[in-house]
Amino acid sequence: MMVSTLSFTSVFIISSVTKQTVFAQSPNPEACDILAYVIDPDPQGLNVRSGASTGNKILGQIIINETLQIVAALGSWVQITNVSNGFQGTGWVYAPKLGISTRGYGTNGVNLYTSTNLESPKIAKIPANANLTLLGCRGDWARIEYQGVKGWLAREDQCGATLTICS
Repeated sequence: MMVSTLSFTSVFIISSVTKQTVFAQSPNPEACDILAYVIDPDPQGLNVRSGASTGNKILGQIIINETLQIVAALGSWVQITNVSNGFQGTGWVYAPKLGISTRGYGTNGVNLYTSTNLESPKIAKIPANANLTLLGCRGDWARIEYQGVKGWLAREDQCGATLTICS
């Protein structure tokens, strides 16, 4: 008599879906009034979107070094308008793709503050004509990063045009 044994091997394929955690943001953008310029080196330009996330529709692009006005901020996104060349209208861009420079020519630099108040503690001195990464804004203050240090830069110390020396 012949005995046949059947063996079954079960294979489980486990797939994981990476989910992006979205932290709660205030539903109302913070009003801003600063100038900045595009530092994104993508040859197609920086995407301008219809809302403050990568899930929103792309309205157009802005090439590197173009100057723009920032009118609002929501998390790491800023609402822009008045682009110097190219994109027309209003839209949202990712703030760290933008930069500003410091003024302070003829001085030993400008101060970086812990908050949007000239009376708040100074956390760093940034050289004149330094290039900074924009992180956000509030009113006419820019939240920036310079060599790993993050803080607030007052309006009078900001230069929002990359190809021009602000006076």
